[in-house]
Amino acid sequence: MKIKDLEFKKFIPADKIEKRIASLAKQINKDYADRTPLFLPVLNGSFMFTSDLLKDIELLCRVSFVKISSYAGTNSTGQFKTLIGHDESLFGLDILIVEDIVDTGLTLQKIMEDLKDRGAKSVEAIALFRKKDAREKSIEVKYVGFELEDEFILGYGLDYDGLGRNYRDVYKTLTSTQ
Repeated sequence: MKIKDLEFKKFIPADKIEKRIASLAKQINKDYADRTPLFLPVLNGSFMFTSDLLKDIELLCRVSFVKISSYAGTNSTGQFKTLIGHDESLFGLDILIVEDIVDTGLTLQKIMEDLKDRGAKSVEAIALFRKKDAREKSIEVKYVGFELEDEFILGYGLDYDGLGRNYRDVYKTLTSTQ
């Protein structure tokens, strides 16, 4: 499959993603059995993951959204653009940040620091994908769907210049993006 200047091949089929998400939800249900967490998905990429994850969450919970971006094309810029923030009080809440992918971990680190500064009781992260760079930097992600090396992926909410989010499967590049 070709999108713009890059060739992609199927990497993770939808059924494997669904099974992994159900497993993550089961663990979250167990860990948060006596709490009412706030799920805080990071838009845009996490929308499909969040939707499917929450269908398997059996807890009383709240959901709100934030949008922070650090991407340009296929690379993280390391600069943050807060587009939509959270304006309700977070004091004393158990917060679960929902990310599509943790690449460098810079975005997640910023969000976690922000939430702790606002008085959250606890802040944990859920990511469908985590790349090698974030693992090597010991970025804390309590719930991880799939560990990646340095692949550039799209589908299931992830995009390449705004394209490809709608695919149920996840695809990776055949050509180098570096």
